Amino acid sequence: MAFQLDKEWRLQPIKGATGQTFMGIRATERVFIKRNTSPLLAALSKEGIAPKLVWTKRTVNGDILTAQEWLDGRVLKAEEIGQRNDVVDVLYHLHHSYVLKNMLEKIGGQIKTPMMMMKEYGDRLPEELKKNKYLARVYQYLQNNIPEYSTHNYMVVHGDVNHRNWLVSNNYLYLVDWDSVMVADPALDLGMLLGHYVPKKSWNKWLLAYGMQPSQEALDRIQWYAIFNFLQETLRHYQIGERREMNAEILRLKQALGY
Repeated sequence: MAFQLDKEWRLQPIKGATGQTFMGIRATERVFIKRNTSPLLAALSKEGIAPKLVWTKRTVNGDILTAQEWLDGRVLKAEEIGQRNDVVDVLYHLHHSYVLKNMLEKIGGQIKTPMMMMKEYGDRLPEELKKNKYLARVYQYLQNNIPEYSTHNYMVVHGDVNHRNWLVSNNYLYLVDWDSVMVADPALDLGMLLGHYVPKKSWNKWLLAYGMQPSQEALDRIQWYAIFNFLQETLRHYQIGERREMNAEILRLKQALGY
């Protein structure tokens, strides 16, 4: 462990994490500690989108530790995502908060366009996946259909609305793990969520509940990000050696969106 806290704190690594998250224990107190997370966390906590921030400390080697209240709860199951109204409410709140947008821009938060995302993806793509004809065809489709959406309309997006990042505790829902937060088209989060968790025939109904008119332009943008997220997940599984999960992701892309 590359950092130290006050002697009264005991740090317990959280199983399955990447060495960046811990349970902090002091007497009967427990907190969730993360190293070098987004500086926006305090504002997200104040808005009620993320769990309450307890304290922030800088270590001797320059790391920033944040402690949030430890919540006894559970992550949402995949099949719950498309059914819960509070998922809609949390995303609407996030995507319409100019307070969060202004704050993230002031602290140097990244603005990400689809063109930038495609370049980052392409730069990380290994030869084996480049040679996959199906993935190459999907990638070319995305290149040819990059959505046009004014950056003036960009807002704060979470960037990874996987069901594992939704925590429910005492009937209150939070989004956690803000390492991918950015200023971007809200369709990024919507595409990730709808593409993986909501049947396409139900997209219009879900979007109306969210407060968006499901115009053809909006649906096209959301579908673009949904497809892109499938490619990102395929690459992620490949990078950590999960070939079976990678192939399952490709199959889900074919089934969910007809590609």
